Amino acid sequence: MLNITAAYTDLYQLTMAQVYFKTKPDGTAIFDYYFRRIPFKGGYAIFTGLKNVLEILENLEFSDSDIAYLETHNFEPSFLEYLKKFRFQGSVYSSMEGDVVFPNRPILQVEANIIEAQIVETLLLNLLNFQTLVATKASRIRHSAFNNILLDMGLRRAHATGGYYATRAAFIGGFDSTSNVKAAEDFDIPCSGTMAHSFIQSYGDELEAFRDFARIRPINCVLLVDTYNTLKSGLPNAITVAHEMESRGDRLFGVRLDSGDLAYLAKKTRQLLNDANLEYVKIVASNQLDEYVINSLKEQGAPIDVYGVGTELVTGKPDASLDGVYKLSEYNGDPRIKLSENILKISLPSKKQVFRMLDENGMFYGADAIALASEGAINKMMHPFDRTKNLDLTRFQHEPLLKKVMESGKRLLPIQSTAEIAEYSKSRLTLLPPEYKRFQNPHIYKVGLSPNLKEERDKLIDAHKF
Repeated sequence: MLNITAAYTDLYQLTMAQVYFKTKPDGTAIFDYYFRRIPFKGGYAIFTGLKNVLEILENLEFSDSDIAYLETHNFEPSFLEYLKKFRFQGSVYSSMEGDVVFPNRPILQVEANIIEAQIVETLLLNLLNFQTLVATKASRIRHSAFNNILLDMGLRRAHATGGYYATRAAFIGGFDSTSNVKAAEDFDIPCSGTMAHSFIQSYGDELEAFRDFARIRPINCVLLVDTYNTLKSGLPNAITVAHEMESRGDRLFGVRLDSGDLAYLAKKTRQLLNDANLEYVKIVASNQLDEYVINSLKEQGAPIDVYGVGTELVTGKPDASLDGVYKLSEYNGDPRIKLSENILKISLPSKKQVFRMLDENGMFYGADAIALASEGAINKMMHPFDRTKNLDLTRFQHEPLLKKVMESGKRLLPIQSTAEIAEYSKSRLTLLPPEYKRFQNPHIYKVGLSPNLKEERDKLIDAHKF
């Protein structure tokens, strides 16, 4: 795991914390984490990063070097002494990692001393926003690829060490393996890879390069065939080596196409491999792939078995970030609200619960209702701002989504493997109707308020109007 200390935050979190320390050190706050817009113009997002957040919170502290550095920023000695003993002692309520989530509803709530809750904001946003973005991109790519193998090859194009968590998020979102050795080791993800053009170039003779590689690394051997000429050089040499491997009792796993017209080359490659009685050899394709390119290759009938995806995945192109926010909703038992001229940016007060509506078959109906935490099942969901719109909820099963996952700074969830989280995400996504998964004009998932929550919010809006 990467070594993250409590100094992994923004300076203003600490300057605010010092004022809290001097004026109201015992205040209790509730903050909501949520995002405002679904990335990639899609119909859903995949919540990812919770396990990492909880692991870090459980052990979060300022190191000696952190304290020494903060001494240079005019923090008072008494506050620095407090930071030396800092530990997160709060509670966290959250949706389960891997769940399908939607905008403008609490995904995670932090209930803690206001100093603690403030200091962890940046860390929480950094880990959850990025991993949720990448997992959502990965899920879309999986939707295009159907049952084909997906390989994450994005570390070299990732935003520095962001590639470490991108690999984890990609696996939860539906990828099968990664080329990222460190992330594969730490998160127990299958690790795989092929070869680089430089390996072949170093030999001067392509056939000799293939022979050495296949002899020394015969298991899951993939030969890169486009260094010089895919159909006239690379593929014929790969076929020769494949037959030599057969004579030794080995099998070539695949050949990789990394440039050119992938649909055309894949069809020609499949034909030549089959003609050589190498039907078992798989075709691996890479080169700036995303959900749309893969979908196009599928529509063209390209016989590709494995897709290696890099840049578009780990950078979350074209969105590049998730607009997740962390807003104060309650302080010392009193509701709090953030107003804005943009009504979509008006926050929701108080401690809350979110209920997912399930139909008679247990499928997601297409509505999440936000209620006060003190409410049970609710009969009606109100549109957040349009008074003419509401939804009768009496015919639906109510699934509460926010569960207590940390108490007094200690995790409550059983430890799950990355594979278990990925499987849970897959199971949840199967409950989402297909109209929310399509790329063009997906259905909008309804998110509304209980009448009691809406009334409380509207009272606060009126109270703070000028």
